[in-house]
Amino acid sequence: MTRIAHVFAAAALAAGIAAAGEHGSKVASTPQWEKLKTLVGEWDSSTVEGAKKPPTHLSVRMTGGGSAMMHWMAAGTPHEMVTMFAMDKDDLLATHYCAAHNQPRMRAVPGGTADRIAFEFKDGTNIRPGDGYMGRLVLTFVDADHHDEEWGYVMDGKLSSDTFHYTRVATAAK
Repeated sequence: MTRIAHVFAAAALAAGIAAAGEHGSKVASTPQWEKLKTLVGEWDSSTVEGAKKPPTHLSVRMTGGGSAMMHWMAAGTPHEMVTMFAMDKDDLLATHYCAAHNQPRMRAVPGGTADRIAFEFKDGTNIRPGDGYMGRLVLTFVDADHHDEEWGYVMDGKLSSDTFHYTRVATAAK
């Protein structure tokens, strides 16, 4: 591409981004989505797996111009997983990129309380008959610095759950 073509391409891209920003999102928000966004930050947790209580780190951040939230669990470990939360019209969805190599999608259940969001399995990719998958997630907001996540794994039609108890990591004063 010539230098002039690069300049025109960059100008067109900038104009498109500016136009998108002026019009804003037409996607609805919900109280559940607004509550979920309060999780942005760094978290440490533990979970009980039999007699063990392994620590887990969680990073939560907004992406896509505020249209999606990335929930990044156990980064750099064999159990690293990412869950992306976003609104799909009036539905709050969670897509879980699992260490089991599948991607279940869950939809927030309407109703409930302001401090509890439950997600139930909607559909997914790379899930064959007989495969295990995450089929349920319940987020319970204890206070601004504590929340619990109950993850439900479905295998052979049976749901088993592990609960993570998260504490917000204090940020260093600048």
